[in-house]
Amino acid sequence: MIDPVLVIHGGAGALSRAAMSGDAEREYRAALNSILQSASAVMDQGGSALDCVTQAVCLLEDCALFNAGKGAVFTSAGTHELDAAIMDGATLESGAIANVEHIRHPILAARAVMEHSNHVFFVGRGAEDFALSQGLEMVENDYFSTPHRREQWLRVVNERPGQAVLDHDAARDDAVARAPLDPDRKFGTVGAVAVDAHGNLAAATSTGGVTNKQVGRVGDSPLIGAGCYAANGTAAVSATGTGEMFIRAVAAHTVAAMMEFGGATLEEAAAKVVHERLAAINGQGGLIAVDGRGNIAMPFNTEGMYRGYARRGEQPVVAIYR
Repeated sequence: MIDPVLVIHGGAGALSRAAMSGDAEREYRAALNSILQSASAVMDQGGSALDCVTQAVCLLEDCALFNAGKGAVFTSAGTHELDAAIMDGATLESGAIANVEHIRHPILAARAVMEHSNHVFFVGRGAEDFALSQGLEMVENDYFSTPHRREQWLRVVNERPGQAVLDHDAARDDAVARAPLDPDRKFGTVGAVAVDAHGNLAAATSTGGVTNKQVGRVGDSPLIGAGCYAANGTAAVSATGTGEMFIRAVAAHTVAAMMEFGGATLEEAAAKVVHERLAAINGQGGLIAVDGRGNIAMPFNTEGMYRGYARRGEQPVVAIYR
């Protein structure tokens, strides 16, 4: 038996021009701390790593500070398209959904795909029909909208027509001042990884994509092996960053492969993927990872990453900057 560990992230990016704004920083830190406390309690009460990461990502999807679920960024059509994936390290079972517009908690849909279908990945209408058949909560697309996200999108449309801007991108100076990481230069995905008392691993990742993205675009977040991966013998990984580069690097699985076939430690493998493999193709962002012994890694090659971890019997630890 080991002490359970939960690790979460809320995206990586560059420091805001108002990075040291006390109120903004406290708001983000308080959100991360609260989510860690609530979700880690699942394992403290005997729950599984899979249940824990599901709960953590549900809470992140409900927090409008982050780009997943409520508070998701806008597509080029002024709508929201959401993606999510989850993986059970004990069985290698996994589920994913992409380009959904009406599922309140995409991560619950991904888990339903894993547990109640013969498939791994559903997209668009098929994913929504499946979620509806499983009794998941559906909402109007504008449920995911916030005034701040709409302001971001309109700014991109007006100032950078035809361009997609990474994640919490494109905010006015007053909006930037509300976030420790600059919304103009931030990659907005949320994720969680955990190891439970039995040594079982799990990972979950969810995102609203990138601001003003072309309708139908899918990044790394819902792709098993790119933005999400878990296998008991190696690690559970959730990524955030330039999705196309994380796909090309097969980033999450590469961490596990380096451990399994190359004998690397979790810390060595995670650092090499982020600082060498991704950096070589201009991939920006980071990842969180945990192994079966409770070791954690949270490397990133940007100036900051919303992140934190909780171990049983200890107070949660949260961080934003290097």
